[in-house]
Amino acid sequence: MNTEILGITLMYVLVVALAIPLGRYIGKIFNYEATWLDRLFNPLDKLFFKLGGIDPSKEMDWKQHLGALLTINLLWFVISMFVLTNMSWLPLNPDKNPSMTADLAFNTATSFVSNTNLQHYAGETGLSYFGQLTLMLWQFISAATGIAICGVVFTAMKERTSTTLGNFYSYFVRSSTRILLPIAFIGAVLLLLNGTPMTFAGKDTITTVEGVEQQVSGGPVAAFVAIKQLGTNGGGFYGANSTNPMENPNYFTNIVETVFIFLIPIAMVFALGYVLKRKKLSWMIYGVMTVGFVLLLLPTVSLEMQGNPAIADMGIQHPLGSMEGKEVRFGAAASAYWAINTTVTSNGSVNAMHDSLTPLSGAFTMLGMMVNAFYGGVGVGFLNFYVFIILAVFISGLMVGRTPEFLGKKIEAKEMKIAMIVALLHPLMILGGTALASHLYAGDPATYAGWLNNPGYHGFSEMLYEVTSSAGNNGSGFEGLGDNTPFWNILCGVIMFICRYLPIIGPVAIAGSLAAKRYVPESAGTLKTDTATFGLMTFAVIAIVAALSFFPALTLGPIAEYFSMK
Repeated sequence: MNTEILGITLMYVLVVALAIPLGRYIGKIFNYEATWLDRLFNPLDKLFFKLGGIDPSKEMDWKQHLGALLTINLLWFVISMFVLTNMSWLPLNPDKNPSMTADLAFNTATSFVSNTNLQHYAGETGLSYFGQLTLMLWQFISAATGIAICGVVFTAMKERTSTTLGNFYSYFVRSSTRILLPIAFIGAVLLLLNGTPMTFAGKDTITTVEGVEQQVSGGPVAAFVAIKQLGTNGGGFYGANSTNPMENPNYFTNIVETVFIFLIPIAMVFALGYVLKRKKLSWMIYGVMTVGFVLLLLPTVSLEMQGNPAIADMGIQHPLGSMEGKEVRFGAAASAYWAINTTVTSNGSVNAMHDSLTPLSGAFTMLGMMVNAFYGGVGVGFLNFYVFIILAVFISGLMVGRTPEFLGKKIEAKEMKIAMIVALLHPLMILGGTALASHLYAGDPATYAGWLNNPGYHGFSEMLYEVTSSAGNNGSGFEGLGDNTPFWNILCGVIMFICRYLPIIGPVAIAGSLAAKRYVPESAGTLKTDTATFGLMTFAVIAIVAALSFFPALTLGPIAEYFSMK
């Protein structure tokens, strides 16, 4: 037990130790300061700009940034649809895997372009290598999109008045070549050296210890897994994701992959402090996010290490804790740690079956996605937190009788309306989607019987988790749900699309609006937003919004299941 706790402590300390200097490095990239990688990547950047006919020095306002982001994402979506629906005759398909149906391709294309990577298919049988490489490219692109648009918001938050906020294409290319590519390369090499495949050969035939021949899929797995973790993408090369020993061979690779989940989301917070020259603000934000993370982590680790009480009552409790759906290689603690890591971010990869988590652990993983602001995805995690900051500043201003101001800019009705729309959109999509699915299942269980292997409280949790994962651009699932159906493919695809782009559009619109306003220097009466007191206020706003929005639904699912076990 002590060894397991030591392992997860080591992983968190390691990620913070790496994130602080990485955040400074990302800040330099956003500020266009010299870095030691310039000599290597300047020629590559120039090549991309030349091929794209882009002038990286051309300034854009916030609307032009969003226009560029949405246009190129639409282009990537169309390309993805073409590849996924035509894989059977396209190259790099040694195992002769079939093309996807239109509804599954829509779900998958939307999923990877939106950085969700929800998978209603098994990668080793549902995709050709060409399809896998295409999706791997989108894992770079969608992650770089999030980092780039966050860089735009950082620029808008600087203490001056401006209507132009840099160049989106420049932020995007630099995020790809200078952040994602080199770190993913290091991760891929570490995985390769530890046994993760990296090949374009077809399936191998092996003889198991039982003497049975079995077909084992290979492929360019190491490169795929490195960027899936680093970019908070999470889509596995194999259907079992990082529970599969080909993706995650041993405890060392488990450490690498777990660290990669958190690395850039935490580094982006420290990059904010560097860009704005406000380290106290970045530490306040990091502190609030970390408190929320720890409050979800500690009970989850404890519950999974104690085991399932219903099984214990039968006299067959596993001495290592709740080990159903978990790998002995990692144990209950590391699996629970990964589960919370992957759901407080928008990663969604798994090293254990979330459907097998004890009921309250499942609730905590869902709550992480429902809040969607404790670290969050690369770039967009801060954008979600930014909305809560705006709400907290406004409420705090009302409480002390002052005009709400954030970083020297007055927050007025326009910004508050946008913030409220974004804050309410998330629960609307989650609760509305779950209500629709529940209505269909309850109204005609014979037709929809294939959806749920576990009807009742747990079946409701499976549907709630699927919609929550889609809305949080997460991609993990309670895999007891039969989700490869036209209904789930289309519903989740629509939710992923709405919940990826509107929460980007809203914060960027707020930041652009505030950037254009006259800067008001701080005075003795200015509300300080880099203090522990304001951090507590922000956390209270997050907790209240989450409690009012989601606890009734959680009560119907995992909480009711927990009490039914008593």
